[in-house]
Amino acid sequence: MWGTFVKRAPKTRFFDRIISTLLFYKAHGRMPRIGGGLNDALHYLKVGDEILRPQRAFVSDKEFVKHYIRAKVGEEFNVPTIAVLRSLDEALSYQYPADCAIKPTHLSGHLILRRNGAPIDPAKIRFWFRKNYYIRGREANYRYLEPKIIVEPLIFGSEPPNDYKFFCVEGKVRGVMVDLDSFTDHVRSFYSPDWEKLPFGIRFPISRDVERPANLVEMIAVAEKLAADFSFVRIDLYSNGRRIYCGEITNCQGNALRPIFPAEHDSLFSRMLFGEAGFQLSLFDRARARPDLTLPQSELADTR
Repeated sequence: MWGTFVKRAPKTRFFDRIISTLLFYKAHGRMPRIGGGLNDALHYLKVGDEILRPQRAFVSDKEFVKHYIRAKVGEEFNVPTIAVLRSLDEALSYQYPADCAIKPTHLSGHLILRRNGAPIDPAKIRFWFRKNYYIRGREANYRYLEPKIIVEPLIFGSEPPNDYKFFCVEGKVRGVMVDLDSFTDHVRSFYSPDWEKLPFGIRFPISRDVERPANLVEMIAVAEKLAADFSFVRIDLYSNGRRIYCGEITNCQGNALRPIFPAEHDSLFSRMLFGEAGFQLSLFDRARARPDLTLPQSELADTR
């Protein structure tokens, strides 16, 4: 019944706020609050005007975000693109490389890692082209994204690299989430920018200790350059200790629905991100005063 209600509810900002608040209450057992932590900030990002800024939608598209990355930090930080497939027929008939990553550009959390020419399920491709990620979670930055598929090489060999997710507030890294074994026994852990392990997790079990990356200083510098246009954003980087690639830019971590555990440490991360007072709406008030995304004309001319 809930799924039917969400699917059929009017696609307006009023109902976006109602559905998002109900989802938040269901996930956290409370209403969102000013002065709260990560999920409270993500909720108010999602239901306010901030999520409607053009650059939020632009960087949500896994094809277009590469133009942003190129303009901000350079092409060397982009995962190479093998192909962009713009129709279902093209995606079903395309001869995919034997080893590649296949992702819908308009969704989040969907991926095929093809190895050794393994079969590709056409039903999954059809599902991707039908799905609008906005409908169930009401993340407005996804609403008008065009369905496409992007094909990329497997970076750093066939095994998935460590996935470093930098939480940035007003262009500064305040915390790092590290995901390991994302396609087998997914675990993750949190670190301070100085690489002190933090005593909490989100969604997946807390991982073993992760060695401080040899190029952590450069990774932080790259993340902060990419985050400079945003009040609050997550910059997702891959690294083998030498090369750095930006996987994506995430506006709303877990759709504001993933509680921190143990719950008593929610306030610890809140203070790291937002200071002693916790999240305040003024963060997004300041963001609205910033200019919208601008790219060099050469980049704007090459977004198709």
